[in-house]
Amino acid sequence: MMGTPTRWLQLPLDLLLVAIAWWLAFWLRFNLDTPDEFQTMMLRTLPAPLLAYGASLLGWRVYRHIWRYTSVAELTRLFYGVAIGGLLTAAVVLMLRVPYFPRSALLLHPMLALLALGGVRAAARLLLGGGDRTTHTGKPLLLVGTVQDAAAALPALRGARKWSTVGIVSPLAAERGRSLQGVEVLGTLTDLPQVARETEAAAALVVSAPGSDARREALIGASDAGLPLLTMPRPDEWLRAEPGQLRKVELDDLLGRAPVALDEKGLSQLIAGQTVMVTGAGGSIGSELCRQIARFGVARLVCVDVSEYAIYQLEQELRAAHPQMQGLYYTANVREADRLLAIATQHLPTVVFHAAAYKHVPLMESLNEVEALRTNVQGTLNAARVAGQVGARRFVLVSTDKAVNPTNVMGASKRLAELMVQAVAREHVGTQFVAVRFGNVLGSSGSVVPLFTQQIARGGPVTVTHPDIVRYFMTIPEAAQLVLQAGLMGRSGQIFVLDMGEAVKIVELARLLIRLSGQTEQDVPITFTGLRPGEKLYEELLANDETTEPTPHAKLRIAKVAAPALDAASVSAWIASAGPAPDATATRQWLRSLVPEYTPLG
Repeated sequence: MMGTPTRWLQLPLDLLLVAIAWWLAFWLRFNLDTPDEFQTMMLRTLPAPLLAYGASLLGWRVYRHIWRYTSVAELTRLFYGVAIGGLLTAAVVLMLRVPYFPRSALLLHPMLALLALGGVRAAARLLLGGGDRTTHTGKPLLLVGTVQDAAAALPALRGARKWSTVGIVSPLAAERGRSLQGVEVLGTLTDLPQVARETEAAAALVVSAPGSDARREALIGASDAGLPLLTMPRPDEWLRAEPGQLRKVELDDLLGRAPVALDEKGLSQLIAGQTVMVTGAGGSIGSELCRQIARFGVARLVCVDVSEYAIYQLEQELRAAHPQMQGLYYTANVREADRLLAIATQHLPTVVFHAAAYKHVPLMESLNEVEALRTNVQGTLNAARVAGQVGARRFVLVSTDKAVNPTNVMGASKRLAELMVQAVAREHVGTQFVAVRFGNVLGSSGSVVPLFTQQIARGGPVTVTHPDIVRYFMTIPEAAQLVLQAGLMGRSGQIFVLDMGEAVKIVELARLLIRLSGQTEQDVPITFTGLRPGEKLYEELLANDETTEPTPHAKLRIAKVAAPALDAASVSAWIASAGPAPDATATRQWLRSLVPEYTPLG
């Protein structure tokens, strides 16, 4: 590194400073009336600190430090190196029993050595460009967050030529007027529009924690000020991001939660080198499951989806991202048991993830009830039976929170699908059958987010069914990761409930999306259209101590639900005999007889 000594020169330079400090300690503590004796004693004992400090600094690898980037971590290692060196020096000198040796020098020398070694490093950092200096070559940038949050972001912004940090806006009023690394706290979140005008900021970088209230408040203030809202790259983007590269804030950042802690070792043992089959592989959850499974080193990934275009897109993506993986892509319908069995028999999957389903509540509530039964119930029964027949170790059903006390056909069909999985589990004891329930997934096909985004792009209005309607949300990767984790740890017949966090008002979600577009509710109005058929104001996850049991994983619980022993064959026979257009009332009555908690609305 230019301007700082190389690794092999640093240790000799450090030892030179140690020697100077040794001479200075003697000079301060020795009687100067006898200079010859002073020089003789200093030179006689000098090898002791040189050897002691040399060994200690080598042991602590102080010579590896780059002086111009010295930080608290490097100074801490230097402190320990000097402290151990001082103790070793004292031990050696005391064993030599040098007559009239000033023992106070043994205490003074480590302090002088630390001052000298630390001082040259601090000077190098200050003089050679590694210091806390704010350059003003890029576009003005405001940081939004506490001083503690800003302290973590500022080092990453030092090398960003595109941006120049001009101030901090903190959610804590007590931090106003304080300074961090030469950057002043100019105000609170309510002052953001005014601070942006005064500093002529080109953008605001949100450094607050994902999902925090400060992020949402920053979004409101930024949109009022007409400021683009940016954030730091995610950990999975670091390798692709340039130094100081920022990205726009997304909805995930505003509703974000702590990253999922996965049992990486256990999942690797379950998936690596194995054959895994995913149904509904072209859908939002199915495709993310495929991405996560590929990450764990699966040998052969069998992807099944009824949509030709969806499976083609997945094929193109996975081939580019994982060229070493053998991917097999089938256009097949889970309603056709023989086709599923033929595919599974050919590849003998170790694990089967069943994500194929109809999930749109209003569509399934009228005109399409039989389609929900054929895909969600019969399709699940087919997939579960195939998994058992080919000897798969595990079968995982992707279920929904709408299966809890369902009020619509879709939710009731998914609850019946769970019961079918439990019925098959009794037939095939060699396979572990589990189901995983979770709520709405941000950005998934058919969810409100793509709909709201389209409505905002058209200039509105954004349509919300009810001002008080709430839903649980999680990101697509989080949902897929928890499905994998449940598949790893579940025992046959269990139904897992995911911790979805706090419920989110849909109207608040709409407001956040409008603000993310850089507009306000005056530009894009929100209208209320009334609840749709089968729609509830809230979904019941029942993730509490009364209805669920804890698991070793903080975000997974086991539902305590009654599991009536249904006859899968009779269920399949009724669906087959119902014909192409069964009576809607008769269909609901049949569902009610099998799922007693199903209570149709209206």
